[in-house]
Amino acid sequence: MPIDLNHISHALAAAEAVRINSLCTVFAQSEVVSLISRGADSRAIALGVHEAIATRVAGMVRRISPRERVVFAGGGALNACLERLLSKNLGVDLTVPEYPQIVGALGAALVARG
Repeated sequence: MPIDLNHISHALAAAEAVRINSLCTVFAQSEVVSLISRGADSRAIALGVHEAIATRVAGMVRRISPRERVVFAGGGALNACLERLLSKNLGVDLTVPEYPQIVGALGAALVARG
């Protein structure tokens, strides 16, 4: 059963992103609160948060020298905005399983089964 994540389109509707500078989630949260209090567009803030996450993840993925095919699994793969930005950051198309949120649990079950 697919999960409805239409609210993710809020970030995709932004004309441009607000830059989130902090790598630390606590400081990034403070930045977001400050941006909200200054009246920044919520879509731009949402896109900025997504871009910060995609940039950070792409940096970690590059350390393992990804090939032409990258599988994006886990709950985050249900996020269309994150998928699009991560693909753009890595310069490759991402393969997303039909139910990416269960891939890790399925793998653990197969390992446990022996």
